[in-house]
Amino acid sequence: MLLAATLALLAAMLLALGRALLGPTLFDRILAVNSFGTKTVLFIAVSGFLAGRPHFLDIALVYALINFTGTVAVLKLTHHGEFGAAGAPEQQEGDL
Repeated sequence: MLLAATLALLAAMLLALGRALLGPTLFDRILAVNSFGTKTVLFIAVSGFLAGRPHFLDIALVYALINFTGTVAVLKLTHHGEFGAAGAPEQQEGDL
């Protein structure tokens, strides 16, 4: 049963990768890459369970945090055009 779940996850990962490569808009591609990362976390967890290695769950959690941080960073880059822009525009010297 778990082997079937692993194969289904691999098929879903391939479909998400295809959407990331083909996706008509940038946000479709970002969503597909985020979905691919989520499925990768599930794949790591299931394969760790199948192999009898519970420390794979720690690796899956770290990968999930990296996936979330990367998605937020890319969305901020597409919205603001740079990583360093804060929520409000910076003040000029004459704006005091």
